Amino acid sequence: MSLISFQGAPAQAAGAGESAKTANCQLPPGTLTPVDLPPGASVIDCGAVGRVVEDGGAGLTIPEPGNGVTISTLMANGDSVEFALQVDDAGVISYNSPSGVDPATGVDTPQPAPPADPVDPPGTPDTPDDEQDVPPAGSTPIPDTDAAAAPGACSTSAYNLMRWKEYGTYTWYIGDGGMPAGLSRTAAKDAFADAINNITGGSNNCGIVNLAGPRSSYGGTTSLEADISNHNTCTARDKKSTWDAGDLIAGAVASACTWTKLQGPSYADVIEADVRFNTADHNFTNNPSTGCNNKYDVRSVGTHEAGHVFGLDHVTGSTNQNQTMYTNSFPCTTKARTLARGDMNGLRAIYMS
Repeated sequence: MSLISFQGAPAQAAGAGESAKTANCQLPPGTLTPVDLPPGASVIDCGAVGRVVEDGGAGLTIPEPGNGVTISTLMANGDSVEFALQVDDAGVISYNSPSGVDPATGVDTPQPAPPADPVDPPGTPDTPDDEQDVPPAGSTPIPDTDAAAAPGACSTSAYNLMRWKEYGTYTWYIGDGGMPAGLSRTAAKDAFADAINNITGGSNNCGIVNLAGPRSSYGGTTSLEADISNHNTCTARDKKSTWDAGDLIAGAVASACTWTKLQGPSYADVIEADVRFNTADHNFTNNPSTGCNNKYDVRSVGTHEAGHVFGLDHVTGSTNQNQTMYTNSFPCTTKARTLARGDMNGLRAIYMS
């Protein structure tokens, strides 16, 4: 098990800290990096609340003190794109950065980032999935659980955790953007609800009883959209957990942005979590069949993203490919709809501890 660890700076005496804060406040215009605003800097003194920090193919809008924000992106090639920051009650920022900024030197060694989509003109609507969700003639549905995946799914126990949990009930909404697989908002609501319930209900074929799972509630439709930009950036949150589809960076299948309130030494409290499917670069289906051609299953991807919402992180390695939280999502398969032993172990570690 591993929780996200944040890179920070040791606390300083008031007098000694003033010069450090001043040195950390020479912020350039536009988008920042963790080198521009290093760990240990004060977002209050630097006037950095609301500014965007980017690293490793992802971006975050700096929240108010006492809050954190994380973006987790499921990539088609299996790369893990994840970036997190938190601002403590005193306004001091810390990161979990894919580039590994050294808090002592500020040296940044970025990982290769996926290519960004070009900037859309202001007012450009989100791109819906062009293909309607109609299985090819003569095809047969793929079962909810791929038979070949079951043995591997129940024999591996690895899991990784984020640094949060849902202490209450996760209330989510259908957004005003596009929907994957050309689904209506009503059909998308049903698919997303199934995906979220796979996590809250602990859906598995390994005989594991989910004794104390998290809770969720559908809040209805909203005129708002997921607070995730086409640059794979968590924008300022609108206080509604919204699921929709639209444009993300090239190569991204879906992204989840999760905002948290600092709670305790192990887990923060989820205060909003938005999910967006990338229908600009990928096709989705709600009915995988034998004739499926490079389409991602809405419920499988949704279950993976819901795992992030409730505190599960990616797992890697060939032995974990049958887990819902594996870092890659495979087209034309439903296996991620059903949780593996490792996924269940992670949920039980969070919600039964």
